[in-house]
Amino acid sequence: MTTISRRTLMLAATAIGALAVAGVAIAEVPKLAQKDTYKVGFAQTESNNPWRIAQTNSMKAEAEKLGYQLVYTDAAGSAAKQVADVNSMIAQGVDVIFLAPREEKPLIPAVMAAKKAGIPVILLDRSVDPSLAKAGEDYLTFIGSNFVEEGKRVAEWLAKNANGKSKIIELEGTTGSSPANDRKKGFDEAIQAAGGFEIVASQTGDFARDKGRQVAEALLQAHPDADIIYAHNDEMAIGAIAALEAAGKVPGKDVLVLSIDGGKEAVQLVVDGKIAAVVECNPRFGPKAFETMQRYAKGEAIEPNLVNEDKFYDASNAAAELANAY
Repeated sequence: MTTISRRTLMLAATAIGALAVAGVAIAEVPKLAQKDTYKVGFAQTESNNPWRIAQTNSMKAEAEKLGYQLVYTDAAGSAAKQVADVNSMIAQGVDVIFLAPREEKPLIPAVMAAKKAGIPVILLDRSVDPSLAKAGEDYLTFIGSNFVEEGKRVAEWLAKNANGKSKIIELEGTTGSSPANDRKKGFDEAIQAAGGFEIVASQTGDFARDKGRQVAEALLQAHPDADIIYAHNDEMAIGAIAALEAAGKVPGKDVLVLSIDGGKEAVQLVVDGKIAAVVECNPRFGPKAFETMQRYAKGEAIEPNLVNEDKFYDASNAAAELANAY
């Protein structure tokens, strides 16, 4: 058996410290001890729509069920506040931080600060810039939907069901957020591959209902021949429906409206014929989030990307599935 002297251990520790001071990252997510209960942080990005509220309720319900203390913050749509929220959680000594990053780049300092403090971070529903922070090194994992696939599924449905409609207005989500980036990428690439379609305008509506209405109103005036609106979420799709009706157009007949999220209000609009199809983005994160945390505490290897399963709603199943929508 090899004996390691105290001096050797001290030299090793000094070397690791020197690497850290020199700015050389130590590629390891902080460990999580197994305990009966935990103090857990959840840094939410905002609470101004049904999807976010459903996600928050799921996280709170699961924490309560497990008997964990949940430190909850709401960044109210501000990346700067969300960074401050994470720093506050670090100061409060939480064991784990669940972070739903508002934007990919601005939340990198928060992820790195938590790592430096020895607190593992699990990203929920939105990711951070992969060139600046990596799963399994800087944060534990990303749990969420495949946003590229969501956009692709909308495009594939449209290619089969457009019935001659071809001019698309795209209402994008929050600029710089991973859902907006990926839902655009998945849709745009698939619709281009399908052929016969033209995206006549593409502009952010910031995932918000009223901004979606305003942007749709302006773009419909600029492109009166547009006959398809693809919104990156339900809120903007519902805003677009209001803009269409104010312009004397019939949603579902004159203009096809397509969306992502799958909240109850949007699924009801599919039943009513005003939205043509919706890809669900499952907001019920609580069970998978806390299960992943517990698996990590037990020493299990965690996959860098955990994908939620998402449903799809159109006229064929919306009425039957309405009760199951969030």
